[in-house]
Amino acid sequence: MELETVGIGFYYEDLPVGRKFKTLGRTIQDADICAFINVVHITEMLFTDMEFLKNESDIKGRLAPGPMVYACCEGLLAQSTMQKTGYAFLGMELKVENPTFAGDTIHVECEVIEARLSKNRPGRGLVRTRNKVVKQNGLVAMTYTPLRMVKCRNDPGAKK
Repeated sequence: MELETVGIGFYYEDLPVGRKFKTLGRTIQDADICAFINVVHITEMLFTDMEFLKNESDIKGRLAPGPMVYACCEGLLAQSTMQKTGYAFLGMELKVENPTFAGDTIHVECEVIEARLSKNRPGRGLVRTRNKVVKQNGLVAMTYTPLRMVKCRNDPGAKK
């Protein structure tokens, strides 16, 4: 008997309009912020100068860059919803609603708002979700609406 593989992502058929789910949480650490700003070279004072934050900024606290928060959320989603079934990220709209700080724990709440079969690619579906990034205190940090190409269960081009 062949063992079932766990951890495979959602297929198109698993994502009807209206389906809702959420990810596990992840705490944003100061080390995460330092690593991110060094990798992408975001040298804006909001992220690199704690004296500026303390004395001159309207925002107080160790601020996480919005792109980093988004990237962490995509990581939370990839590990649980896209393994072997996600084919392409096609675009999105994103709105930052509240700041995220070191020490905040975030998770993603998703709702499928669009699902249709691809006209050009047999065995593929196009799925758009509304993703809310929610902090431990219930505040929404950001909302984004990615459109992704995902695998159908009966993909005619799949290896058997």
